[in-house]
Amino acid sequence: MEWYLKVLKNYVVFSGRARRKEYWMFILINAIIALIIMGIGQQIGTYGFILSLIYSLAILLPSLAVSVRRLHDIGKSGWMILITLIPIIGGIWFLILTIKEGEKGANQYGEDPKAEVC
Repeated sequence: MEWYLKVLKNYVVFSGRARRKEYWMFILINAIIALIIMGIGQQIGTYGFILSLIYSLAILLPSLAVSVRRLHDIGKSGWMILITLIPIIGGIWFLILTIKEGEKGANQYGEDPKAEVC
């Protein structure tokens, strides 16, 4: 849960780098919360859709920010996130990029976040 909260604390921070662990833990917890909201939404009907919509809008900017920081960690520009707009291939390529290990040491986007933890 701390990784999820860390991303939310950096709500719209697009600079810097994000480790694989930070990115994937955020994605996992976000998916679990979304599933819970969808389950609740099915029980309460129309208001469930509104609840899902509100959550999706609230989490949009932090999701984009952590994705951009993840790309920075592997030495890519944050603009590479636009590759996801290419149907199928773009999503697969973005998945591959987010799985790659980050660059060791500092790069043009900042210090190695893994070095801070170790």
